[in-house]
Amino acid sequence: MTYDFITKFVGQLAPLIRQKKLSSLELTKAILEQSYRLNDQINAYINIDEEKAINMAKNADKEIAYGNYRGVYHGIPVGIKDNIYVKNELTTMGSKIHKDFKPAYNATVINKLKKAGAVFTGKLNMHEYAHGPTNNNPHFGATKNPWNKKRIPGSSSGGSGAAVAAGMSIAALGTDSGGSIRIPASACGIVGIKPTHGRVSKHGVFPLAWSLDHIGPMTKTVQDAAAMLQIISGYDPLDYSSIKYQADYNLDELDKAVNDMVIGINENYFFNKVDSQVADLVKKQVDTLVEQGAKVKLIKLPALEYAEFAILTTLITEPSAVHHENIQSRPEDFGKDLRILLKLGELHSAVDYLQAQQYRKLIKDDFQKAFEEIDVLITPTIPFIPPFIGDNFSFVDGEKVDLNDEVIRFTGPGNLTGLPALSLPCGRVAGMPVGLQIIGNAFREDQVLTIGNAIERNVEFQKETLKMVNSL
Repeated sequence: MTYDFITKFVGQLAPLIRQKKLSSLELTKAILEQSYRLNDQINAYINIDEEKAINMAKNADKEIAYGNYRGVYHGIPVGIKDNIYVKNELTTMGSKIHKDFKPAYNATVINKLKKAGAVFTGKLNMHEYAHGPTNNNPHFGATKNPWNKKRIPGSSSGGSGAAVAAGMSIAALGTDSGGSIRIPASACGIVGIKPTHGRVSKHGVFPLAWSLDHIGPMTKTVQDAAAMLQIISGYDPLDYSSIKYQADYNLDELDKAVNDMVIGINENYFFNKVDSQVADLVKKQVDTLVEQGAKVKLIKLPALEYAEFAILTTLITEPSAVHHENIQSRPEDFGKDLRILLKLGELHSAVDYLQAQQYRKLIKDDFQKAFEEIDVLITPTIPFIPPFIGDNFSFVDGEKVDLNDEVIRFTGPGNLTGLPALSLPCGRVAGMPVGLQIIGNAFREDQVLTIGNAIERNVEFQKETLKMVNSL
């Protein structure tokens, strides 16, 4: 067993496992060893389930030995965000209130990954009840960014982002209600995709905000994310928001040329109040796509002037409804930051909420009109590099900006519209990864992934990640 296995991605590992040149057990033990070695430093896991992971790996090896190979995730270690239900396994939601909770059933996405033969390594740290941008959990401790352990990994899926980046998991599941897959993907230098709302079932996932919640892959490469998304997608009658659709994609076709694609750029909102070094890295990748034959079209999205009000109002009121009983009867059992947010959410009126939904409709209409002319929209994922742990601010070209207000400014519209959005690394600023976001039309994940693939080939960020992991 060599240390190099933990730095490889699914596309490299799957052929080795299928050809029996590498066993799932060897790979899983290497991941567990790395997780135990680093968890005191990174704090990515709330619970590492060694016994379960070893048994799942052994079972995967037996199935493959008998010729029952289930696909690219068969035998691959996957970490699970701790608000996703795994039957009879401690699922805390990063909270004190649910610290002893063990669900009686699996989330639909868990059943789908089990059917695909994935190996579950444990439950990953997260912001309490997925409601916050830092992953500074008051009950289980702050997760630290592997690139700089003094900085946040992004949130709320910060444990998922940190684990994949640090070689503590090959891939992970995250959830996203305002950017919680894409923000830690950006901060930790990995790939994360929020699919079209309704493409992936939310059954068995503790809600943050019902109308904004999504589940998606967090991986080392675009192809790895695409492969996992195929596994977990599909209509589910147990989820009222699940949608029947015909759209799908062929993994082999995601490498096609981009010369016939039109890339949208919106300057007024998505490149406004962005650190210049971050913006430059994103625009550099747009230029490389143009060199490959893609076309750029400047687009207007006027209703985005209401986006911050719409996302913040929705994201602060819906969680207060979820937690209404507990915030009334046991407020001290919530961390201070969450307690303040939940109480603040109860002060909003029905008028505020309904007005936010009216603005949301205008924003959806603007995006729909834009996608009549473009294939994808490219933006920065977040407007700055991740701040230091404990800070509630970051900097845009030296100017201090509020973290809570600004960190979801570019990711929130994807949740308001339900459109698919992917973040992937496009370089580094001050030693920290910078994420580029690709937003697509509904159920056109194929176009998002194709553009992501083209950018990934140019950036080759995995080389930078390998150096980082070897330094831990």
